Amino acid sequence: MDRRTVLLGAGALAICGGVLQASAKPTAGLTPPTLRGPYVDLTTGEGNMITRARIDGNLDLSKTKYGSGTGIVSGVRPGEALRELFGFEIMSAARLQKQPDGSFRLLHREVIYYTDLATGEIMSEYKNPYTGETVPVVQVVNDPWDEKIEAFYPEPPSYGGRIKPTGERRPYIMNWTLKPGGMIAALQQINLYYPSALKPDKWPRESAGEMNQVTETYSFFLSLADVQNPAKTSLESNGTWSRITPWLPWMLMGQTPGHVYYDSIVGSFDDIGLIKPNVREYAEKHHPQMLRAPDEWSDVSLSSLENYALQQKPAPVKP
Repeated sequence: MDRRTVLLGAGALAICGGVLQASAKPTAGLTPPTLRGPYVDLTTGEGNMITRARIDGNLDLSKTKYGSGTGIVSGVRPGEALRELFGFEIMSAARLQKQPDGSFRLLHREVIYYTDLATGEIMSEYKNPYTGETVPVVQVVNDPWDEKIEAFYPEPPSYGGRIKPTGERRPYIMNWTLKPGGMIAALQQINLYYPSALKPDKWPRESAGEMNQVTETYSFFLSLADVQNPAKTSLESNGTWSRITPWLPWMLMGQTPGHVYYDSIVGSFDDIGLIKPNVREYAEKHHPQMLRAPDEWSDVSLSSLENYALQQKPAPVKP
């Protein structure tokens, strides 16, 4: 998933909120871990950089970090309730490269496979309930989806130059809060509005319009004790990922009013065996490179919408 890692391996994000300081319940004779230490200070950009690197990757640079997620895509149209359309499965693989300034590059790739809600099987075609038309399913293969992990807020993704950098350099501080059971949680969001790679004149059945309006929201749940344990070079994380985005181009909805909404439970881990067997088997058959992290850094990371414009052809217009 950065689903996007998902995701976990999410792309560059604009973080919302501030920091709430809290400490674990004191234990006699011991200094309990807090947001401020003893290993990382989660009220600083440096502490959040190291923590995020351990969520998305592994400080042991020889090791690969994996991500997975399971969720539902719903259709949203004016004047009616949301409609559950199909499911999806996320899988990602990533590893870190440490940079001379102490920051990290995350070499990362991810897939989203769309599934039948009733059977859980990965779909090759789908009968669109809005149009009654059976259409080929185009799976998401973001190869690569690399990102930088620094002590500052990352720039939004450029999507092939469609989003311009802001030059803003603020400390990267996630809005961590203490939860019951020694857990901490954070929420972060990215909100984008940018020119679409699928122009309506060329892609009349696929394009939702001249602009893409996209929002992604992530939540993270971690053990505070693990976060403050320097022996933990990798942090297992659980959370959620949601995305509001235009109708998927392969649904052939054009500029019909409405959009789709992704909602999922996601996690990151070190054991590839935790990826669902059917997802791993499908990837081995169709996209075997996605089971390992990239070997080299890439400055170009495109979303599924830009990749669709590069890899697919416009559907014939109905008479």
